Amino acid sequence: MRFHTRKWVKPEDLSANGTLFGGKVLSWIDEEAILYSIIQLENKRVVTKYISEINFMSSALEGDIIEIGIEVVQFGTTSLTLNCEVRNKMNHETIVMVDHIIVVNLDEKGQPKPHGKSKVEYVKDRLKKEQEEKKA
Repeated sequence: MRFHTRKWVKPEDLSANGTLFGGKVLSWIDEEAILYSIIQLENKRVVTKYISEINFMSSALEGDIIEIGIEVVQFGTTSLTLNCEVRNKMNHETIVMVDHIIVVNLDEKGQPKPHGKSKVEYVKDRLKKEQEEKKA
C-alpha cells in the first residue's frame, strides 16, 4: 500500500477524550479516496458510493503525524473499489482500516459513466507516454 497523505493532528481534530476524533479521520479518508480516484480515472466528477465496515484499532494524540494509504482492490465498469489504512507515523500503529470504499465515475449530467480503466496508472508514466507520443 502506498501512503499518499500525511496529516498533523491539531487541537481542532480532537474529541472530548483528547484523542483524534473519528469523524475527522473519516472525512480525511473520504477526501483521500476521492482525490486518488480523480487522479486514477482522470475525471474530477467522482463520488463516494459506499464505505464498508470501519475498524478503529487505535488513536492519535495532538501533535502526532498520521498517514493515509489507499490501494485499488478492483476496477469496475464505472466504479473503483479501494481499501484504506490510516496509521500513526509516530508509533507505527494502525489507527483505522477500511476494507472497501467504492467510488463512481460520473459524466457531466451526474450519471455513472464507464471509465475504461483496468489497472493502476501513475502520473509519471502518463507524462512519459505523452512526451513519447509528442516526439513520434
